[in-house]
Formats: sequence, C-alpha cells, structure tokens
Amino acid sequence: MVLNWLSDLASQWHGQARAGRLPHAVLLAGPPGVGKRAAAVWMVRLKLSLAPGDTPTWPFDRPEHADLHWLTPPEDKHSIGIDQVRGLVDELNLTSYSGLGKAAIIEPAQLMTHSAANSLLKTLEEPPGDALLVLVADRTGRTPATILSRCQRITVRAPAFDLGLSWLDRFRPGDDWSEALRAAGGAPLAAVRAAEQLDTAHAMAADLSKVGLAESSPVAVAASWAKQDPAFVLEWLARQVQALARAKAGNRDALRGAAIDESVLERMDSRMLFCYLDDINRLRGQTRGSFNVQLALESLLIDWATGLRDVETRAGFWAS
Repeated sequence: MVLNWLSDLASQWHGQARAGRLPHAVLLAGPPGVGKRAAAVWMVRLKLSLAPGDTPTWPFDRPEHADLHWLTPPEDKHSIGIDQVRGLVDELNLTSYSGLGKAAIIEPAQLMTHSAANSLLKTLEEPPGDALLVLVADRTGRTPATILSRCQRITVRAPAFDLGLSWLDRFRPGDDWSEALRAAGGAPLAAVRAAEQLDTAHAMAADLSKVGLAESSPVAVAASWAKQDPAFVLEWLARQVQALARAKAGNRDALRGAAIDESVLERMDSRMLFCYLDDINRLRGQTRGSFNVQLALESLLIDWATGLRDVETRAGFWAS
C-alpha cells in the first residue's frame, strides 16, 4: 500500500532528482513505524531503476541487486561494527555492475559503534563514484554529530491521526484501529504491530495503575514485564510518562488512551517527570544486553510507586 503521508517527501526527492541535486548521503530520522525504511528502499530503487513507483509503499521486500548493500547488526550482535563498515566502503569503491552507481542502506544508524561511525566519515564526505548512502535512525540522540553533519537530514513524522486511521482502515478494513494507533503514538506502521500487542499493553496498564496505587509490588510487576521485549516495554512506558507530563501541564485530553488512573496522576511529582523520562530514554538508547532488564524495571517501578519523589539517574547502576 502507498504510504500517502510520504507523498511530499517523494515529490521533493523527485524534484531534486530532476534538477540533478540529489545528495550522496541522506539521514532519514523519525520515530519507529512512520515509514523510514520504506522510504529508504524507495530511494535506492529509484537510484538503481528498480521500478520504485511514485511514492514509498509498505510492506516492502528488500531489493536484491549487485549494486545495493544493506548494513544491519548481525543476528548475534547488537551493533553495527567497524568491519562491516569497512567492508561496505570497499564495495562502494568497486565499479558499478549496472553502470547506475552504488547504493547502501544503513539501519538503524544509531547502532553503529563509535569506531564504525568514524570509519564512515570520509565516505560520507566524498562518496566514491556515483554512490547513494541512506542512513535510517529511529533515535538521532545516539547518532554521532559528525555523521549528522555530513548527511542531508530528512525528518519523517507521523501523519495526522485521522490520516493514519484512514490508511489503517484501508490496510485492513473492519478492525477498530483507534486504540492501536494511539498506543503507537500515531505511527501507522507501529500501530499494526501494536494491535497484536494490545492484550499485553492492557495487562501492563493494569499493573502500572496498581503499582501507582500501592496495590501491587513493583518487584513482582518488574519480574513479569521482564519477560516481554524490553524495547516494547520501555517504549510503552515512555508514552505513558509523556501523556502524564502533558496532562500535568493542563492538557487532560492527553490521558485519553493512556494507562494512567486519575488518582495516580495526583500522586506524581511533576517536577521529576522529565528526569524519570530521561531515565527511561537512556535505557531505550542502550544496546540490548548492556543492562540488567529486570533490575532496571524494578528501579523504574519503585520510583513510580513512590510518586517519583526520589528519582535519580541510574544509568551506571543499571549497566550489567
């Protein structure tokens, strides 16, 4: 299906192509589920004349082409290493098989190690031949500034809620997508995954309310949550805290679709909300396996149970 909220991005890219002003390196940044990877595939398809269509589509297949290279963390690793980047640079220096140049997708770019990112800098500044490098970043905060400064940055945002809802209704008619789309922060592709996880999210919402009301043990709830995908748990918890922060600022509509009980809202120390959110996002930015998940969740939920009165940065404490 066509990702219609990316039509402006596609139109601008086509315009740059016609004017001969396409960048050699572009960074697609934005939250998960807004179509960045679909846009990256569309860009390299256009580069290599692989029938891209007018606008990015989803779902998509990873194109197979001798001039296309795709860098992701290996199955047994949580980062993109220097050897992978060096191998890519060597490939980009070879002659194009098709005569249309070379293309590469690196995703997620924020998972490049420091040495891997450094080894890519010269290539970003002076790509060999007619090469196109597309970097995809879900979190630019962990992407080195030296990488960001050498790429044309394109921010991909979630569409308006109604537009995302209408796209989902066409994608799978008959489903009630409203709750899933809210749970996904308005990102339609993330909502497809969120719809499959709503039962888990409902159970976590009940847990969170009970911990906030001192009706459940933070340690017991952390043990239960630790069985889930840490990325899903931390992303979900961050959205709850963001909703609470907006509600504390006077936007009570922010609690619609959130898991926070009104009585819990009154117990929270609003001064510490952003410190708490920083703690969650710091964990979200770490690679999997670099911290003890259950211990981290225990700490977060203990803070929640005490109304965030004693929140402190625990990044070093959580590291395993």
